[in-house]
Amino acid sequence: MKIGFYQFSPAFGDIEKNLEMLRGSLTKELPHILVLPELAFTGYNFINREEAVKYAEEIPGPLFEEIRSLSEEKEVAISTGFLERAGDNIYNSAVFVSPEGDYYVYRKVHLFYKEKEIFSPGDRFFVFEYRGVKIGMLICFDWIFPEAMRTLTLMSAEVILHHANLVLPFCQDAMITRSIENRVFIVTANRTGVEDRGGERYVFTGRSQVVAPGGKLLLRVGDEVTGVFSVDIDPYIAGDKNINRFNHLIRDRRQDIYRC
Repeated sequence: MKIGFYQFSPAFGDIEKNLEMLRGSLTKELPHILVLPELAFTGYNFINREEAVKYAEEIPGPLFEEIRSLSEEKEVAISTGFLERAGDNIYNSAVFVSPEGDYYVYRKVHLFYKEKEIFSPGDRFFVFEYRGVKIGMLICFDWIFPEAMRTLTLMSAEVILHHANLVLPFCQDAMITRSIENRVFIVTANRTGVEDRGGERYVFTGRSQVVAPGGKLLLRVGDEVTGVFSVDIDPYIAGDKNINRFNHLIRDRRQDIYRC
Protein backbone atom coordinates (compact mmCIF):
# COMPACT_ATOMS: atom_id res chain seq x y z
CA MET A 1 0.00 0.00 0.00
CA LYS A 2 1.20 3.51 -0.81
CA ILE A 3 0.40 6.05 1.88
CA GLY A 4 1.14 9.75 1.96
CA PHE A 5 0.42 13.22 3.26
CA TYR A 6 -0.24 16.70 1.90
CA GLN A 7 1.77 19.39 3.72
CA PHE A 8 0.81 23.00 3.00
CA SER A 9 -0.04 26.36 4.57
CA PRO A 10 -3.83 26.85 4.56
CA ALA A 11 -5.26 30.32 3.97
CA PHE A 12 -7.26 31.20 7.06
CA GLY A 13 -11.00 31.26 6.43
CA ASP A 14 -10.75 30.66 2.68
CA ILE A 15 -12.15 27.17 2.14
CA GLU A 16 -12.35 27.49 -1.64
CA LYS A 17 -8.73 28.65 -1.96
CA ASN A 18 -7.56 25.76 0.20
CA LEU A 19 -9.58 23.33 -1.93
CA GLU A 20 -7.97 24.78 -5.05
CA MET A 21 -4.51 24.32 -3.56
CA LEU A 22 -5.34 20.69 -2.87
CA ARG A 23 -6.73 20.14 -6.37
CA GLY A 24 -3.59 21.67 -7.85
CA SER A 25 -1.42 19.27 -5.88
CA LEU A 26 -3.23 16.10 -7.00
CA THR A 27 -1.54 15.95 -10.37
CA LYS A 28 1.07 13.20 -10.05
CA GLU A 29 0.82 9.54 -9.10
CA LEU A 30 -1.11 9.49 -5.85
CA PRO A 31 -1.04 7.18 -2.83
CA HIS A 32 -3.88 4.88 -1.90
CA ILE A 33 -4.45 6.99 1.23
CA LEU A 34 -3.69 10.72 1.46
CA VAL A 35 -3.63 12.38 4.89
CA LEU A 36 -4.17 16.13 5.36
CA PRO A 37 -3.52 18.35 8.40
CA GLU A 38 -5.87 19.28 11.20
CA LEU A 39 -8.50 21.90 10.19
CA ALA A 40 -6.97 21.84 6.73
CA PHE A 41 -9.57 23.98 4.95
CA THR A 42 -10.39 26.68 7.52
CA GLY A 43 -7.14 27.38 9.30
CA TYR A 44 -6.68 27.01 13.03
CA ASN A 45 -6.44 30.27 14.98
CA PHE A 46 -10.05 31.23 15.63
CA ILE A 47 -10.48 34.32 17.77
CA ASN A 48 -13.50 32.88 19.57
CA ARG A 49 -16.20 30.25 19.31
CA GLU A 50 -18.53 32.56 17.41
CA GLU A 51 -15.99 32.93 14.62
CA ALA A 52 -15.45 29.18 14.44
CA VAL A 53 -19.19 28.52 14.19
CA LYS A 54 -19.28 30.48 10.92
CA TYR A 55 -16.98 27.96 9.26
CA ALA A 56 -18.32 24.76 10.82
CA GLU A 57 -20.51 22.40 8.83
CA GLU A 58 -22.44 19.22 9.35
CA ILE A 59 -21.58 15.90 7.73
CA PRO A 60 -22.51 15.57 4.96
CA GLY A 61 -22.06 19.20 3.90
CA PRO A 62 -20.57 21.23 1.02
CA LEU A 63 -16.90 20.68 1.97
CA PHE A 64 -17.51 16.99 2.57
CA GLU A 65 -19.10 16.65 -0.88
CA GLU A 66 -16.07 18.34 -2.47
CA ILE A 67 -13.74 15.92 -0.70
CA ARG A 68 -15.87 12.95 -1.65
CA SER A 69 -15.93 14.09 -5.28
CA LEU A 70 -12.13 14.51 -5.32
CA SER A 71 -11.65 11.11 -3.72
CA GLU A 72 -13.80 9.44 -6.36
CA GLU A 73 -12.26 11.38 -9.27
CA LYS A 74 -8.65 10.76 -8.23
CA GLU A 75 -9.27 7.25 -6.87
CA VAL A 76 -7.54 8.07 -3.60
CA ALA A 77 -8.89 7.82 -0.06
CA ILE A 78 -8.63 11.25 1.58
CA SER A 79 -8.44 11.74 5.34
CA THR A 80 -8.57 15.35 6.45
CA GLY A 81 -9.13 17.53 9.46
CA PHE A 82 -12.22 19.76 9.33
CA LEU A 83 -14.51 21.87 11.52
CA GLU A 84 -17.68 19.93 12.32
CA ARG A 85 -21.04 21.16 13.57
CA ALA A 86 -23.39 18.71 15.28
CA GLY A 87 -26.40 20.26 16.95
CA ASP A 88 -25.22 22.97 19.33
CA ASN A 89 -21.67 21.59 19.43
CA ILE A 90 -18.68 22.18 17.20
CA TYR A 91 -15.85 19.69 17.01
CA ASN A 92 -12.27 19.64 15.82
CA SER A 93 -12.81 16.56 13.65
CA ALA A 94 -11.28 14.40 10.94
CA VAL A 95 -13.10 12.56 8.16
CA PHE A 96 -11.80 9.63 6.13
CA VAL A 97 -13.50 9.37 2.73
CA SER A 98 -12.98 6.45 0.36
CA PRO A 99 -13.35 6.58 -3.45
CA GLU A 100 -16.40 4.34 -3.00
CA GLY A 101 -18.06 7.00 -0.85
CA ASP A 102 -17.70 5.34 2.56
CA TYR A 103 -16.66 7.69 5.35
CA TYR A 104 -15.70 7.74 9.04
CA VAL A 105 -15.61 10.76 11.36
CA TYR A 106 -13.35 11.10 14.41
CA ARG A 107 -13.68 13.96 16.92
CA LYS A 108 -10.57 15.17 18.73
CA VAL A 109 -10.56 13.87 22.29
CA HIS A 110 -7.74 15.93 23.86
CA LEU A 111 -8.18 19.66 23.28
CA PHE A 112 -5.09 21.91 23.30
CA TYR A 113 -4.87 25.33 24.98
CA LYS A 114 -7.72 27.68 23.91
CA GLU A 115 -9.39 24.95 21.89
CA LYS A 116 -11.16 24.24 25.18
CA GLU A 117 -13.01 27.55 24.80
CA ILE A 118 -14.16 26.73 21.27
CA PHE A 119 -14.69 23.01 20.70
CA SER A 120 -16.49 20.20 22.44
CA PRO A 121 -14.24 17.18 23.05
CA GLY A 122 -14.79 13.88 21.32
CA ASP A 123 -15.69 10.89 23.45
CA ARG A 124 -14.38 7.78 21.72
CA PHE A 125 -11.64 6.14 19.69
CA PHE A 126 -12.42 3.60 17.00
CA VAL A 127 -10.81 1.52 14.26
CA PHE A 128 -12.21 0.84 10.80
CA GLU A 129 -11.08 -1.29 7.89
CA TYR A 130 -10.13 -0.04 4.43
CA ARG A 131 -8.92 -2.45 1.76
CA GLY A 132 -8.14 -5.00 4.43
CA VAL A 133 -6.09 -2.57 6.55
CA LYS A 134 -7.17 -1.59 10.07
CA ILE A 135 -6.98 2.16 10.52
CA GLY A 136 -7.32 4.55 13.46
CA MET A 137 -7.32 8.34 13.56
CA LEU A 138 -5.89 10.90 15.97
CA ILE A 139 -5.75 14.69 15.86
CA CYS A 140 -2.73 16.74 16.91
CA PHE A 141 -2.56 17.01 20.75
CA ASP A 142 -3.96 13.48 21.13
CA TRP A 143 -0.36 12.43 20.53
CA ILE A 144 0.89 13.49 23.96
CA PHE A 145 -1.30 10.95 25.76
CA PRO A 146 0.16 7.44 25.35
CA GLU A 147 -3.24 5.99 26.21
CA ALA A 148 -4.70 7.25 22.93
CA MET A 149 -2.29 5.36 20.70
CA ARG A 150 -2.36 2.30 22.94
CA THR A 151 -6.16 2.23 22.84
CA LEU A 152 -6.11 2.16 19.03
CA THR A 153 -3.42 -0.53 19.13
CA LEU A 154 -5.55 -2.69 21.44
CA MET A 155 -8.37 -2.23 18.93
CA SER A 156 -6.02 -3.86 16.37
CA ALA A 157 -5.12 -0.72 14.41
CA GLU A 158 -2.24 -1.24 11.98
CA VAL A 159 -2.01 2.31 10.61
CA ILE A 160 -2.66 5.53 12.56
CA LEU A 161 -3.58 8.67 10.62
CA HIS A 162 -2.45 11.67 12.67
CA HIS A 163 -3.88 15.01 11.50
CA ALA A 164 -1.87 17.85 13.02
CA ASN A 165 -1.26 21.58 13.41
CA LEU A 166 1.86 21.07 15.50
CA VAL A 167 3.59 23.99 17.19
CA LEU A 168 5.55 22.18 19.91
CA PRO A 169 9.03 21.22 18.66
CA PHE A 170 9.26 17.62 19.85
CA CYS A 171 6.12 15.87 18.62
CA GLN A 172 7.58 14.41 15.44
CA ASP A 173 10.31 12.65 17.40
CA ALA A 174 7.82 11.55 20.05
CA MET A 175 5.79 9.79 17.36
CA ILE A 176 8.80 7.57 16.73
CA THR A 177 8.53 6.52 20.37
CA ARG A 178 4.78 5.91 19.99
CA SER A 179 5.55 3.64 17.05
CA ILE A 180 8.10 1.69 19.10
CA GLU A 181 5.66 1.39 22.01
CA ASN A 182 2.84 0.08 19.82
CA ARG A 183 4.49 -1.35 16.68
CA VAL A 184 2.16 0.50 14.31
CA PHE A 185 2.58 2.70 11.26
CA ILE A 186 1.97 6.40 12.00
CA VAL A 187 1.36 9.04 9.34
CA THR A 188 1.62 12.58 10.73
CA ALA A 189 0.29 15.23 8.34
CA ASN A 190 1.33 18.62 9.72
CA ARG A 191 0.98 22.09 8.22
CA THR A 192 3.44 24.91 7.58
CA GLY A 193 3.19 28.67 7.92
CA VAL A 194 2.18 31.17 10.59
CA GLU A 195 -1.19 32.34 11.90
CA ASP A 196 -1.13 35.60 13.88
CA ARG A 197 -4.63 36.63 14.95
CA GLY A 198 -6.37 37.92 18.05
CA GLY A 199 -3.18 38.24 20.07
CA GLU A 200 -2.13 34.63 19.48
CA ARG A 201 0.73 33.72 17.15
CA TYR A 202 1.25 30.13 16.03
CA VAL A 203 4.30 29.00 14.05
CA PHE A 204 3.61 25.55 12.63
CA THR A 205 6.51 23.14 12.47
CA GLY A 206 5.90 21.14 9.26
CA ARG A 207 8.11 18.02 9.15
CA SER A 208 5.24 15.71 8.22
CA GLN A 209 6.35 12.11 8.33
CA VAL A 210 5.65 8.38 8.08
CA VAL A 211 7.02 6.08 10.78
CA ALA A 212 7.11 2.27 10.58
CA PRO A 213 6.64 -0.21 13.45
CA GLY A 214 9.75 -0.27 15.58
CA GLY A 215 10.35 3.44 15.04
CA LYS A 216 11.95 3.46 11.59
CA LEU A 217 11.48 6.85 9.94
CA LEU A 218 10.38 6.09 6.38
CA LEU A 219 9.74 9.66 5.25
CA ARG A 220 10.05 13.15 6.71
CA VAL A 221 9.94 16.46 4.85
CA GLY A 222 11.21 19.90 5.87
CA ASP A 223 9.45 22.48 7.99
CA GLU A 224 8.48 24.75 5.06
CA VAL A 225 8.15 22.23 2.21
CA THR A 226 4.73 21.95 0.56
CA GLY A 227 3.21 19.25 -1.61
CA VAL A 228 2.11 15.61 -1.69
CA PHE A 229 4.62 13.01 -0.52
CA SER A 230 4.19 9.26 -0.22
CA VAL A 231 5.93 5.98 0.54
CA ASP A 232 5.15 2.28 0.13
CA ILE A 233 4.34 0.33 3.29
CA ASP A 234 3.36 -3.21 4.22
CA PRO A 235 0.61 -2.61 6.82
CA TYR A 236 0.51 -6.22 7.95
CA ILE A 237 3.94 -5.89 9.57
CA ALA A 238 2.09 -4.06 12.34
CA GLY A 239 0.31 -7.29 13.24
CA ASP A 240 3.55 -8.72 14.61
CA LYS A 241 3.82 -7.56 18.22
CA ASN A 242 6.74 -9.83 19.09
CA ILE A 243 9.69 -7.90 20.48
CA ASN A 244 11.79 -11.06 20.48
CA ARG A 245 11.02 -14.76 20.86
CA PHE A 246 10.35 -14.33 24.59
CA ASN A 247 8.54 -10.99 24.71
CA HIS A 248 5.24 -9.85 23.24
CA LEU A 249 4.19 -6.20 23.31
CA ILE A 250 0.59 -6.88 24.31
CA ARG A 251 0.68 -10.19 26.19
CA ASP A 252 3.56 -9.11 28.44
CA ARG A 253 1.68 -6.16 29.89
CA ARG A 254 1.17 -6.42 33.67
CA GLN A 255 -2.35 -5.11 34.01
CA ASP A 256 -2.56 -6.69 37.46
CA ILE A 257 -0.12 -4.10 38.84
CA TYR A 258 -0.84 -1.05 36.66
CA ARG A 259 -2.56 0.88 39.44
CA CYS A 260 -2.41 4.41 40.78
